[in-house]
Amino acid sequence: MTAQTAAAPVKKDPEKPAAGERRWWQLDSTEGLWRNLALVAVLAILIITGIITKPELYSDGTWVRNNIFTILELASVIGVVTVGMTFVIIGGGIDLSVGAIIALAGVWSTTLATQDYGAGGMIFCALAVGIGVGVVNGILISYGRLVAFIATLAMLVAARGLAAQISGKQTQVSTSDFINGIAANDFLGVPVLVYILAAVVAAGWVLLNRTTFGRRTVAVGGNVEAARLAGINVKRHTLLLYALSGLCCGIAAVMLTSQANSAQAAMANLYELDAIAAAIIGGTLLSGGRGTIIGSLLGVLVFSTITNLFAINNLSTEVQNMVKGGIIVLAVLIQQIQFKAVTQFFAKNSKITTS
Repeated sequence: MTAQTAAAPVKKDPEKPAAGERRWWQLDSTEGLWRNLALVAVLAILIITGIITKPELYSDGTWVRNNIFTILELASVIGVVTVGMTFVIIGGGIDLSVGAIIALAGVWSTTLATQDYGAGGMIFCALAVGIGVGVVNGILISYGRLVAFIATLAMLVAARGLAAQISGKQTQVSTSDFINGIAANDFLGVPVLVYILAAVVAAGWVLLNRTTFGRRTVAVGGNVEAARLAGINVKRHTLLLYALSGLCCGIAAVMLTSQANSAQAAMANLYELDAIAAAIIGGTLLSGGRGTIIGSLLGVLVFSTITNLFAINNLSTEVQNMVKGGIIVLAVLIQQIQFKAVTQFFAKNSKITTS
């Protein structure tokens, strides 16, 4: 009689993941967290750099507090624009016309005819112009089937030209005390512009992460055909994304007009590049389908801190732009490396699973 011995069960080492299993820091749910922590670390390094280079300024606690609010105010206008840009890029598009939309909305809202309606009329005009131009962009891209790059580039030129035509290439002064006071006033020691930025960021976060609109945005940017087969009206949704970007531009136009107490056709120059760069730094994929509002906000703060750091050290704008360009290239390279690593990871695990 042959005795058979049962094989001893193999104990799984809790410290060693099974084949195809990903550790907690490799999960998609924690990827954004690590990216945001890295951006916070970059901000800390920039602040430390400022302390080292200008210790006499940072020794004054009042100056430190004022400087923090200066950075936040620098970030406020471009931060609002970046929220709209983040939605557009996640949805698989791009908007090169945001700076021109701000200029057009600002100029149109500060004409004498518009200012006769008071602050309410000026704000309504800025928001209406922003949304209207965004809708035109959306129609050209969704229903006209133009490439987003070409459509928004054409709008950039056209909106700047229309702004110059309306203003006669002159600076238009805002006479509204309410509009001018938005940037000048504060509440509980915090500038009103910072509150506006916080409100827009909070609304953008809720819209992206807690609504059907946000889920559809990610789906459209990730795979247009799959989104269409899932029942999403891709054309209408794309139009809404550009309208949302235009709305953010209208809000930014009011904020920028308040800061300068005026508007002109040349205002918000190159804001589109700053907004795109901030979104990319925050982890938004240029190909669409992924991005976070908090990451984009941190990207804006990184660039605003760099601008402030260069200002207190009396460094030229040219050097600042070169540094920004290098950061953008580095961020895109990191995205490509991450994408390649993720692709290889899944390819390797699929082989393990099928073997």
